[in-house]
Amino acid sequence: MYLVKTFNDINVGDCASISKTVTDADAALYAASTGDFGPIHFDEAYARESRFGRRLAPGIMVAGIATSVLTAKLVGVLGVSIRDSFSFTGPVFYGDTVDVSVWISAKYETSRTMDWQASATKQDGTEVLRAEATLKFPRSAM
Repeated sequence: MYLVKTFNDINVGDCASISKTVTDADAALYAASTGDFGPIHFDEAYARESRFGRRLAPGIMVAGIATSVLTAKLVGVLGVSIRDSFSFTGPVFYGDTVDVSVWISAKYETSRTMDWQASATKQDGTEVLRAEATLKFPRSAM
């Protein structure tokens, strides 16, 4: 069942969060669906020579965790994204657990849009993601 909330059901300050351990399997599914087989994500020898010293989880995959929290737990499936901005503020390695929080930061009645923000930290408290985006809602629910 999909979460369905109308524009009027959602308020500034509403928030939701999730904790997820990022795995090799997550990256394999991500790469299979996007074609992003960058060596920093999959080639141990290549990654060992990088400034990180080991393989990184794809940042945009981590950002996807924020958007999944948004639709599954916070605003539902009626709003569509019209603007997204992600800042990758720290590395996420396979096996890291990320805590992702998403909240509604502004709501505009006339345009039926709302802004949301997100932050993700890993188990040691390091921030790894900041996001802000805008959703547009239909005049009536489906």
